[in-house]
Amino acid sequence: MCNGGNVAAVVLDNLGLSADADLSVFANLTMLVKLSMANNSIAGKMPNKIGEFKSLEYLDISNNLFTSSLPPEIGKVGSLKNLSLAGNNFSGPIPDTISELMSIESLDLSHNSLSGPLPSSLTKLNNLVYLNLSLNGFTKKIPKGFELMANLEVLDLHGNMLDGTLDPEFLMFTTATYVDLSGNLLVSSTSQQQKFLPGISESLKYLSLSHNQLTGSLVSGGEAQAFGNLKVLDLSYNQLSGELPAFNFVYDLQVLKLSNNRFSGFVPNDLLKGDALVLTELDLSGNNLTGSISMITSTSLRVLNLSANALSGELPMVTGSTAVLDLSKNQLEGNLTRLQKWGNVEFLDLSQNRLTGNIPEVTAQFLRLNHLNLSRNTLTGTLPKVITQFPKITVLDLSFNQLDGPLLTSLLTLPTIEELHLQNNALVGSIDFPAPSATPNLRVLDLSHNQLAGYFPDEFGSLTALQVLDIAGNNFSGSLPTSMGQVTALTSLNISQNHFTGPLPKNLPNGLQSFNASLNDLSGVVPENLRKFPLSSFYPGNSGLQFPNPPSGSGQASAESQKSRSLKTVIKVVIIVACVIALIILVLLAIFIYYIRASRKPHPQVTKKDVHHQAPSHPSGFSSREGTGGVVVSAEDLMTSRKGSSEIISPDEKMAAITGFSPSKGSHFSWSPESGDSYIAENFARLDVRSPDRLAGELYFLDDTISFTPEELSRAPAEVLGRSSHGTSYRATLENGLLLTVKWLREGVAKQRKDFAKEAKKFANIRHPNVVGLRGYYWGPTQHEKLILSDYVSPGSLASFLYDRPGRKGPPLTWPQRLKISVDVARGLNYLHFDREVPHGNLKATNILLDGPDLNARVADYCLHRLMTQAGTIEQILDAGVLGYRAPELAASKKPLPSFKSDVYAFGVVLLELLSGKCAGDVVSGEDGGVDLTDWVRLKVAEGRGSDCFDSVLSAEIGNPAMEKQMKEVLGIAVRCIRTVSERPGIKTIYEDLSSI
Repeated sequence: MCNGGNVAAVVLDNLGLSADADLSVFANLTMLVKLSMANNSIAGKMPNKIGEFKSLEYLDISNNLFTSSLPPEIGKVGSLKNLSLAGNNFSGPIPDTISELMSIESLDLSHNSLSGPLPSSLTKLNNLVYLNLSLNGFTKKIPKGFELMANLEVLDLHGNMLDGTLDPEFLMFTTATYVDLSGNLLVSSTSQQQKFLPGISESLKYLSLSHNQLTGSLVSGGEAQAFGNLKVLDLSYNQLSGELPAFNFVYDLQVLKLSNNRFSGFVPNDLLKGDALVLTELDLSGNNLTGSISMITSTSLRVLNLSANALSGELPMVTGSTAVLDLSKNQLEGNLTRLQKWGNVEFLDLSQNRLTGNIPEVTAQFLRLNHLNLSRNTLTGTLPKVITQFPKITVLDLSFNQLDGPLLTSLLTLPTIEELHLQNNALVGSIDFPAPSATPNLRVLDLSHNQLAGYFPDEFGSLTALQVLDIAGNNFSGSLPTSMGQVTALTSLNISQNHFTGPLPKNLPNGLQSFNASLNDLSGVVPENLRKFPLSSFYPGNSGLQFPNPPSGSGQASAESQKSRSLKTVIKVVIIVACVIALIILVLLAIFIYYIRASRKPHPQVTKKDVHHQAPSHPSGFSSREGTGGVVVSAEDLMTSRKGSSEIISPDEKMAAITGFSPSKGSHFSWSPESGDSYIAENFARLDVRSPDRLAGELYFLDDTISFTPEELSRAPAEVLGRSSHGTSYRATLENGLLLTVKWLREGVAKQRKDFAKEAKKFANIRHPNVVGLRGYYWGPTQHEKLILSDYVSPGSLASFLYDRPGRKGPPLTWPQRLKISVDVARGLNYLHFDREVPHGNLKATNILLDGPDLNARVADYCLHRLMTQAGTIEQILDAGVLGYRAPELAASKKPLPSFKSDVYAFGVVLLELLSGKCAGDVVSGEDGGVDLTDWVRLKVAEGRGSDCFDSVLSAEIGNPAMEKQMKEVLGIAVRCIRTVSERPGIKTIYEDLSSI
């Protein structure tokens, strides 16, 4: 856009541009007022010449790939009114010269990697209306003076590591309408211990202080006039205590969240009656509230969550307009008769209480109910037919009660029902499957551990949408119906602990990811598509069930033959070990003789003819990089000796020849090059795929910051970074210079396409300074063409910097560096657990990447268990056990799944590695022999010799009393992380404790 022959504005927003830009070129446009290129994939740095933009009033480069620190010259852009650098990777502190931007009205630096204290000069920006510094790494105290900024309307500092006391004067005198200080480390001042909020400014409408360390009572005197003009108040996840105020004269409050504190006493009746309130959402869950709830009559309250308290008495009368009601995990007693008048509820959770009696057989008053959970009570009687008259019911959970009588089979074909959980009851009889009136939408059916009997109905095949079926622990008999094969969406099937006979159906879906048929009387040959599951899916039981080539220990023989076979197995193991030792001795002897003979011979001269290098004419997958200063070996070179033979060389064999690893279905974890090992031929490889000359599948991007074609990806040079149980990782360099980490998933570990895509979308737009962003995925035409694309992080993993092994990158990490890394990782996990609500699932030192010269830690390879089959997840967890990161409860589970607490255990192991410098998978020598790292630390701590666990290279720092104290505190945190699951703290607590150090 031009003005009088001069360029006044350059706007390049939302164009999918990918470039390495030098913004200083725009300095030549002397009349430039606006420069905006938001939401692209533009990389670059903030130019030091930024001060030459004399006329610039509007600068927006948000949501790109810019790096670097903010130059002090930024203060020279005196005319700047709007500055947005959000969603990049700027680092370092905010320069004090920011105070020179006297015209600035809107400043957005959120979603970056900025650090250090907030400069007090920010409070001198008197014209500032909007200030957003959220989701960075700012530390220290919030500077005083924000309350004096007369024009400030929005202050957003959430998601940092700001500590110190919360300034009560700021809340009392600020002119802002929106303040978000959540997700920090703020504490209450000494004067606030008794009275947390002495007053709140009349201008303030939205206030969030959640996820801090605030203490004290909410207000004093039992009243809450301090909240006078607030519309939203969120104080959840703190340590506030005392009784709740009456909330009289609070006329504007619409949302009140006080969950996960330590409040006690009764729930104020005024909050539930709401005669003078306009409250629409109330969350008091996770406190110590007691007493009974007699009535809920508010006509404005839509969402009410009182779960995880100690409420008692009978269920309340509900006559208001509450649509979401969660009273789970309390001590409510009595029967369910009061449910008869709860007509407006849409979501109802009464699970884990002490409710008894029958489910009322009354007219279907729940015309809007879509989610009903009455599990883990002591309900009795039969299933009421009235449930089938709820017109919108989608999820019904009556599990873990004492319900008896026949199964209400019409539930199976309700057109609305999607999940039906009836496990662990006493249901009896057979299943008389009714003919569905419409296409059933049932996805999850759990009837396990009841007393159902008879034949399993052939009509089951009409449940075409079913994904999970569990009928274990019943008395079903007869053969399995072949109609099971019609349920093509089925991914999990458990028919164990029944009396099924005959063969397994040959047409069960190939998409099955979890299968268990043990403890039945099945016979015949196991179908080919089921042989991928472990033997525990078929045995014990099923003595007549056979594999074409029965593996050892399959359970197909009698008990006596099994004992005999076990003894023979032991003998074989002893013989094999002896043979291996003998072979090693012979090989060493041969090598010794060879070198003696070789030393007596003259060395031949090597000529250029001896070196053969052939560049592939038709690269497939990623191409080999050229010009690297070393010979790059192609697959054709390595396979020359096999040309002319009748053997077919698979792409996996080519990969094995290049990298020493084949991403085949049966492969397992081995060493990573970042742990000190190295690859030959400069670590470069091509990703060969079954498509002859290019990646022929489809690329899907999880955000709009990057865009390229499969063909461009197939031409990208690739360098092997490492490998794990689920695949091999490469660094890919696109033609435009963009660097990506590409993980090639092994064949057979990825979910089916629909489920894979559904889960992958949940990881879109993950942007956090301590989490590696996922950019997209590639879905190829064959099983082993599944790629995951993520940001490339350099210089390497924590393992490559920490362990004392050949090839370690750089000098040993100092203690301040290790402490910072631990806080970074905890912060990243805290983001995944609370903001994204998913466990990492695969935390280890090789999946903690250190970014840039400051070695900012970022967690990678997270949530892959959501994209993998059950078998792939189990294999990943087994490998975590081999490496020393697996939580004990996962080892004891038949169907282990990553959890928040298992992440905490793995993080505790990482902390022990940071403290000791040892690898978790190594055996540590002790007085009583070798033990793993966790047991060794526990032993030292129990003996009062915890300091023996510290890395010897930190000896100079251990001599510093302050640092030694820090190490001991971190050791204490690590030991808490590796306790039993019930004693293990959450990551929020760990993150807060580490940050306080």
